Amino acid sequence: MLGLPNSTEVNRRVAKEKLYANAALTPQLRDTLRDQIEAVIWRNKLADSTAGVSAGETVKEIQVFEVQLRQRGLDKRVLYAIANAIPYKILFVLTFGGEAQAWIEAAGAFYNTDWTAPDRLSLKFEGLNLDAVYENLARQIAGGRLDDEGDIAKAVERDKQRQKLKRDIAALEKKVLREKQFNKQVELNSELKRLRKELEELR
Repeated sequence: MLGLPNSTEVNRRVAKEKLYANAALTPQLRDTLRDQIEAVIWRNKLADSTAGVSAGETVKEIQVFEVQLRQRGLDKRVLYAIANAIPYKILFVLTFGGEAQAWIEAAGAFYNTDWTAPDRLSLKFEGLNLDAVYENLARQIAGGRLDDEGDIAKAVERDKQRQKLKRDIAALEKKVLREKQFNKQVELNSELKRLRKELEELR
Protein backbone atom coordinates (compact mmCIF):
# COMPACT_ATOMS: atom_id res chain seq x y z
CA MET A 1 0.00 0.00 0.00
CA LEU A 2 1.16 3.53 -0.86
CA GLY A 3 4.26 2.13 -2.54
CA LEU A 4 6.11 1.63 0.73
CA PRO A 5 9.08 -0.80 0.87
CA ASN A 6 8.35 -4.46 1.60
CA SER A 7 10.51 -4.15 4.72
CA THR A 8 7.84 -1.90 6.30
CA GLU A 9 4.95 -4.33 5.76
CA VAL A 10 3.10 -5.77 8.76
CA ASN A 11 -0.33 -6.73 7.32
CA ARG A 12 -1.80 -7.77 10.64
CA ARG A 13 -5.45 -7.45 11.54
CA VAL A 14 -6.13 -5.42 14.71
CA ALA A 15 -8.92 -6.97 16.78
CA LYS A 16 -11.71 -4.53 17.59
CA GLU A 17 -11.65 -5.89 21.13
CA LYS A 18 -8.09 -4.50 21.51
CA LEU A 19 -9.31 -1.10 20.36
CA TYR A 20 -12.20 -1.27 22.83
CA ALA A 21 -9.76 -2.11 25.63
CA ASN A 22 -7.15 0.55 24.83
CA ALA A 23 -9.20 3.42 23.42
CA ALA A 24 -11.21 5.71 25.68
CA LEU A 25 -14.55 4.97 24.05
CA THR A 26 -17.94 6.08 25.29
CA PRO A 27 -20.71 3.49 24.75
CA GLN A 28 -21.90 5.63 21.81
CA LEU A 29 -18.43 5.71 20.21
CA ARG A 30 -18.06 1.97 20.73
CA ASP A 31 -21.32 1.45 18.84
CA THR A 32 -20.12 3.81 16.12
CA LEU A 33 -16.82 1.94 15.76
CA ARG A 34 -18.67 -1.38 15.57
CA ASP A 35 -21.29 -0.12 13.10
CA GLN A 36 -19.04 1.91 10.76
CA ILE A 37 -15.84 -0.17 10.68
CA GLU A 38 -15.57 -3.58 9.04
CA ALA A 39 -11.91 -4.19 9.93
CA VAL A 40 -8.68 -2.43 10.94
CA ILE A 41 -5.48 -3.73 9.38
CA TRP A 42 -2.01 -2.64 10.48
CA ARG A 43 -0.38 -2.35 7.04
CA ASN A 44 3.03 -0.76 7.60
CA LYS A 45 5.48 0.30 10.28
CA LEU A 46 7.94 3.06 9.44
CA ALA A 47 10.91 3.06 11.78
CA ASP A 48 14.68 3.13 11.66
CA SER A 49 14.69 -0.68 11.66
CA THR A 50 12.18 -1.03 8.78
CA ALA A 51 12.54 2.04 6.57
CA GLY A 52 16.09 3.19 7.32
CA VAL A 53 14.85 6.61 8.45
CA SER A 54 16.08 7.76 11.84
CA ALA A 55 13.62 8.53 14.62
CA GLY A 56 12.78 12.18 15.22
CA GLU A 57 12.56 14.04 18.50
CA THR A 58 8.80 13.52 18.74
CA VAL A 59 8.03 10.89 16.08
CA LYS A 60 9.68 7.56 16.85
CA GLU A 61 7.56 5.43 14.50
CA ILE A 62 4.77 5.95 11.97
CA GLN A 63 2.12 3.25 11.68
CA VAL A 64 -0.09 2.88 8.60
CA PHE A 65 -3.56 1.57 9.47
CA GLU A 66 -6.07 0.62 6.79
CA VAL A 67 -9.60 1.11 8.11
CA GLN A 68 -12.10 -0.85 6.02
CA LEU A 69 -15.48 0.86 6.28
CA ARG A 70 -19.06 -0.32 6.05
CA GLN A 71 -20.11 3.04 4.64
CA ARG A 72 -18.47 5.93 2.80
CA GLY A 73 -17.35 7.98 5.75
CA LEU A 74 -16.37 7.68 9.40
CA ASP A 75 -17.11 9.65 12.55
CA LYS A 76 -13.88 11.58 13.13
CA ARG A 77 -14.14 11.00 16.90
CA VAL A 78 -13.35 7.31 16.26
CA LEU A 79 -10.03 8.28 14.65
CA TYR A 80 -9.18 10.51 17.62
CA ALA A 81 -9.95 7.62 19.99
CA ILE A 82 -7.80 5.13 18.04
CA ALA A 83 -4.95 7.66 17.69
CA ASN A 84 -5.00 8.32 21.44
CA ALA A 85 -4.90 4.59 22.18
CA ILE A 86 -1.73 3.98 20.12
CA PRO A 87 1.57 5.42 21.42
CA TYR A 88 2.83 6.17 17.89
CA LYS A 89 1.84 8.46 15.04
CA ILE A 90 -0.69 6.94 12.64
CA LEU A 91 -1.44 7.47 8.98
CA PHE A 92 -5.01 6.22 8.46
CA VAL A 93 -6.14 4.98 5.05
CA LEU A 94 -9.92 4.60 4.93
CA THR A 95 -11.23 2.26 2.25
CA PHE A 96 -14.74 1.66 0.95
CA GLY A 97 -16.24 0.50 -2.34
CA GLY A 98 -13.01 0.61 -4.35
CA GLU A 99 -12.02 4.06 -3.05
CA ALA A 100 -9.49 5.23 -0.49
CA GLN A 101 -8.91 8.35 1.58
CA ALA A 102 -5.90 9.29 3.76
CA TRP A 103 -6.30 10.89 7.20
CA ILE A 104 -3.58 12.24 9.51
CA GLU A 105 -3.45 14.22 12.74
CA ALA A 106 -1.30 17.33 13.09
CA ALA A 107 -1.15 19.44 16.26
CA GLY A 108 -4.51 18.13 17.45
CA ALA A 109 -6.37 18.55 14.14
CA PHE A 110 -7.18 15.89 11.55
CA TYR A 111 -6.70 16.46 7.83
CA ASN A 112 -7.80 14.26 4.95
CA THR A 113 -7.52 13.80 1.20
CA ASP A 114 -10.48 13.44 -1.14
CA TRP A 115 -11.75 9.97 -1.95
CA THR A 116 -9.87 8.44 -4.87
CA ALA A 117 -8.93 5.07 -6.38
CA PRO A 118 -6.41 3.34 -4.05
CA ASP A 119 -3.72 3.22 -6.76
CA ARG A 120 -4.07 6.99 -7.21
CA LEU A 121 -3.58 7.76 -3.52
CA SER A 122 -0.04 9.00 -3.95
CA LEU A 123 1.99 10.24 -0.99
CA LYS A 124 5.71 11.02 -0.81
CA PHE A 125 7.53 9.70 2.24
CA GLU A 126 10.37 12.21 2.38
CA GLY A 127 12.46 13.71 5.17
CA LEU A 128 15.77 13.47 7.00
CA ASN A 129 14.05 11.86 10.00
CA LEU A 130 10.57 10.69 11.01
CA ASP A 131 9.62 14.13 12.39
CA ALA A 132 10.15 15.57 8.90
CA VAL A 133 8.50 12.60 7.15
CA TYR A 134 5.39 12.97 9.31
CA GLU A 135 5.16 16.75 8.83
CA ASN A 136 5.57 16.33 5.07
CA LEU A 137 2.77 13.75 5.04
CA ALA A 138 0.51 16.10 7.01
CA ARG A 139 1.13 18.97 4.59
CA GLN A 140 0.47 16.74 1.56
CA ILE A 141 -2.75 15.34 3.00
CA ALA A 142 -3.94 18.80 4.06
CA GLY A 143 -3.86 19.77 0.39
CA GLY A 144 -2.46 23.28 0.68
CA ARG A 145 -4.23 24.22 3.91
CA LEU A 146 -0.95 24.12 5.87
CA ASP A 147 2.04 26.34 5.07
CA ASP A 148 4.85 24.55 3.23
CA GLU A 149 7.48 25.66 5.74
CA GLY A 150 7.84 26.65 9.37
CA ASP A 151 6.41 25.24 12.58
CA ILE A 152 3.53 22.90 11.81
CA ALA A 153 1.64 23.72 15.03
CA LYS A 154 1.59 27.39 14.01
CA ALA A 155 0.48 26.37 10.50
CA VAL A 156 -2.42 24.39 12.01
CA GLU A 157 -3.37 27.36 14.20
CA ARG A 158 -3.43 29.69 11.16
CA ASP A 159 -5.52 27.15 9.27
CA LYS A 160 -8.03 27.00 12.14
CA GLN A 161 -8.26 30.81 12.07
CA ARG A 162 -8.81 30.76 8.28
CA GLN A 163 -11.52 28.11 8.53
CA LYS A 164 -13.31 30.07 11.28
CA LEU A 165 -13.14 33.27 9.23
CA LYS A 166 -14.56 31.46 6.19
CA ARG A 167 -17.49 30.18 8.28
CA ASP A 168 -18.08 33.65 9.76
CA ILE A 169 -17.96 35.24 6.29
CA ALA A 170 -20.43 32.70 4.86
CA ALA A 171 -22.84 33.29 7.76
CA LEU A 172 -22.54 37.07 7.40
CA GLU A 173 -23.13 36.92 3.64
CA LYS A 174 -26.43 35.11 4.28
CA LYS A 175 -27.33 37.68 6.93
CA VAL A 176 -26.70 40.56 4.47
CA LEU A 177 -29.01 38.97 1.90
CA ARG A 178 -31.82 38.63 4.48
CA GLU A 179 -31.42 42.13 5.95
CA LYS A 180 -34.05 44.64 4.76
CA GLN A 181 -32.85 47.80 6.54
CA PHE A 182 -30.33 49.79 4.50
CA ASN A 183 -28.39 51.11 7.52
CA LYS A 184 -28.04 47.60 8.89
CA GLN A 185 -26.89 46.35 5.46
CA VAL A 186 -24.16 49.01 5.42
CA GLU A 187 -23.05 47.98 8.90
CA LEU A 188 -22.97 44.27 8.00
CA ASN A 189 -21.12 44.94 4.74
CA SER A 190 -18.51 46.91 6.64
CA GLU A 191 -17.97 43.94 8.98
CA LEU A 192 -17.86 41.61 5.96
CA LYS A 193 -15.17 43.73 4.35
CA ARG A 194 -13.13 43.64 7.56
CA LEU A 195 -13.36 39.84 7.82
CA ARG A 196 -12.42 39.36 4.14
CA LYS A 197 -9.37 41.59 4.63
CA GLU A 198 -8.37 39.59 7.73
CA LEU A 199 -8.72 36.34 5.76
CA GLU A 200 -6.62 37.72 2.90
CA GLU A 201 -3.86 38.70 5.35
CA LEU A 202 -3.83 35.18 6.80
CA ARG A 203 -3.30 33.76 3.33
